[in-house]
Amino acid sequence: MEKTVRKLTTFEDLPFGHRPTIVTASTIHTNDPAQPVAEAFLMIGSKIVAVGSLRECRDAAARLDSQSPDIRDFGGATIVPGFIDAHAHPLMYGQMLSWVDCGPEKAGSIPEIVALLREAAKTIPNGLPVRGYGYEHRNLVESRHPTRFELDGVASDREVYLMNASGHGGVVNSFTLELHEVSRDTPNPQGGEFFRDANGELSGELSDAACNILTGLEGVKIGHHGPNFHLADEPEEHLRQLGVAQEKFLAGGVTAIGDAQVSRREFDMYLQLAEQNQLKVRIGMYLLSHLLDDALDMGLHGQFGNARLSFSGIKLYADGTLGGWTAYFPDGYVGDPCRTGQLYHEPAAYKELIRKAHAVGLQTATHAQSPTALEMVIDAIESAQAERPDADARHRIEHCGLPTPDQIRRMAAAGIYPVNQPQHYYNWGEGVQQAIGTPGERFNPLGEFIAAGVPVTISSDAPVADPRPLEAIQAAVTRVTRNGHKLGPDNLCITAGEALAAHTINAARVLGREDDLGSLTSGKRADFAVLSGDPLACKPERISGIEVLQTWVDGSCQYTLDAAPSDPTPSLDHVNF
Repeated sequence: MEKTVRKLTTFEDLPFGHRPTIVTASTIHTNDPAQPVAEAFLMIGSKIVAVGSLRECRDAAARLDSQSPDIRDFGGATIVPGFIDAHAHPLMYGQMLSWVDCGPEKAGSIPEIVALLREAAKTIPNGLPVRGYGYEHRNLVESRHPTRFELDGVASDREVYLMNASGHGGVVNSFTLELHEVSRDTPNPQGGEFFRDANGELSGELSDAACNILTGLEGVKIGHHGPNFHLADEPEEHLRQLGVAQEKFLAGGVTAIGDAQVSRREFDMYLQLAEQNQLKVRIGMYLLSHLLDDALDMGLHGQFGNARLSFSGIKLYADGTLGGWTAYFPDGYVGDPCRTGQLYHEPAAYKELIRKAHAVGLQTATHAQSPTALEMVIDAIESAQAERPDADARHRIEHCGLPTPDQIRRMAAAGIYPVNQPQHYYNWGEGVQQAIGTPGERFNPLGEFIAAGVPVTISSDAPVADPRPLEAIQAAVTRVTRNGHKLGPDNLCITAGEALAAHTINAARVLGREDDLGSLTSGKRADFAVLSGDPLACKPERISGIEVLQTWVDGSCQYTLDAAPSDPTPSLDHVNF
């Protein structure tokens, strides 16, 4: 079958009227196999037009333009291609930065959480909800979830929602349940649960599709197609939240993002930012699977958009999260045998979704963690490929937490791309081991992927973790957790060079953007990050300490460390979708 061309049309040629600029630094890692290290590169406007020695770049500038080039010498700094965060949730990230941080650094008990929320409620106008995030019940003194009755102590006349660190649910107060007419007799929705105590009374805990009640009558409803964290604010507030999120990504050296859960809320906000010329980073949108038929009806049968905002594919969910114990383990969790997690789709229904997307050439990106969920995903992709072979389909598995060795071999054969998050095991790797036992030490087996010939992509999953690519690279190289524990044997680690590629050129490839992003190569976009040190030369345990000095997008500086605003917002390292 004829190969589908995966090149994004941007309707732009080499820009004219821009003065040539030569960029040089003590070290430039290009990620281009033909020339891995360079002394300089020449850019005109948004494009790189030459890479090599300073002399070669001067000669190229003279041939292309009569003007003498500007020289931007970054001295002893290191330059790398702009980091690409192939799986993140920018709007939710910006939104959570406006909520109350109830994570382990702020509260170690339920009364402390209630006190934080009650204090915040004093500053929130009457009628507006009180929202907190970040608690993990295993880290609390009580070793349990709060109840609705305890959250009633925050407010009894408006909604209170405390999101669990998993991002797949949390706890609400009694007012919220009564407002939405949820009682002990209300059936659980498909793909979600209203939890009950031993007497059958609502505890206030809810998960996944049950969170649809929080979005309001006109809010986004995604049914059983994934966790619903699409909580509504006024459009102006959402735009502000996205603005804050963009600055955070740029501060990490990130120049392009794959938004891995786009509903109409996110789509509308991106369109507004694009119209206002306020998209500072590149966005590739993955529409949620409940919108698949709409996408097909509109003829979205492949990548579409421009260099800043594009439609990339369809996002699906196979199961939940390891940290929240909603990933599917049919025999129960070691940490709680009564919990099994869940599949979001019946295997036959999921297989049909993959078949429909694959049949028209759409890339899919499926969240899957447990071996059972991964089996459903890999089987569906293999079936779709058998029906319509496509050697360049690039179907993705998001997180891909615990694949078996046989599943990894099948992924290699089917051309399936895992998109992993090393910060997950950096921040809560011990929790995975507590949840599922010894197999948890293989969580995100990056080294096994590379050994099997499976390209590795790493990302943040923000707001699961802050978008700090250098922290992710360190975690991928060392597999040492925040608490200092080594997770698994050395063969699960990868090299710093492999990790840099995983956050740049490999990430560009899973977004279908390797023709213009991911390396410092002539003809590509002038996206790059200026670092205070060399992540390929320093000790692995020091990589995360390297600072991002500047971030450039399309040949324009969008972030400078010294000019960055003070950071009043909390870290989100303990949050996990």
